[in-house]
Amino acid sequence: MKYAFIKVHRCDFMVRSMCRILQVHPSGFYAWIKTRFSKRALEDQRQTELIKQAWEESGKVYGYRKLHDDLCELGERISPNRVARLARLAGVSAQIGYKRRPGQYGGKPSVVVDNTLDRQFDVQEPNRFWVTDITYIKTTEGYSYLAVVIDLYSRKIVGWSMQSRQFTELVLQALLMALRRRKPTRKVVIHSDQGSQFTSIEWASFLKSHNLEHSMSRRGNCHDNAVAESFFNLLKRERIRRKVYKTREDARQDIFDYIEMFYNPKRKHARNAMLSPNDFEQQQKMRVQGV
Repeated sequence: MKYAFIKVHRCDFMVRSMCRILQVHPSGFYAWIKTRFSKRALEDQRQTELIKQAWEESGKVYGYRKLHDDLCELGERISPNRVARLARLAGVSAQIGYKRRPGQYGGKPSVVVDNTLDRQFDVQEPNRFWVTDITYIKTTEGYSYLAVVIDLYSRKIVGWSMQSRQFTELVLQALLMALRRRKPTRKVVIHSDQGSQFTSIEWASFLKSHNLEHSMSRRGNCHDNAVAESFFNLLKRERIRRKVYKTREDARQDIFDYIEMFYNPKRKHARNAMLSPNDFEQQQKMRVQGV
């Protein structure tokens, strides 16, 4: 295992330095290199290449669990622990997001409603429960703000909006996109936190006029809106933290690419039996129709 680690990283670090840290002799490593690879080592090498390819195709964001699922889809017989080991040796790993923008988050909300959702995130029908929230994105022009609307049924982003200011108009545009795309035929519960945009009279009026029922998190309790928080964590870990946006328009284009070209149509979700939101909805639709 130590020799394999040295072999993978010898282009990045001096062999003798790694041998000293790992407490092995350099001559032993070079002797190991010269020996003919065992069947196991050759299999490690082959599957490591498959892991790297799957990781690259995900935009270098998948962790070992989703990489394991990809390899299984290719017909590989491999355990999750083996994928984790090979991925670690190859330097394949997920990214880490950045923290919430510092600032004051106090103040008394204008309109507060009950927590109808009550953390019941496992929804069996589309267009029954949506969640919404706002996050910020750094650019060299200043902050840009992103609002999303997520259908809990499939975790699909059904509406989103980006603006340079986080006024109520930001969240209304995201919700309007969701309504136009989904065209719900019955009342939908839309859940949010107690941010000023969601407690405004304008927001409440919009919901009433579009047959939407408002559900609201308890004050200061981010777990009540965990699905939206989880999406933002993914977005920042898998895309935003890996970028430096020169303009707000650059950020907008990249967010469009992530949501519309990757997250909705391609990104695997454990909750969706490792299907993307689009594929999950299509599969469930076909099942209901008996296809």
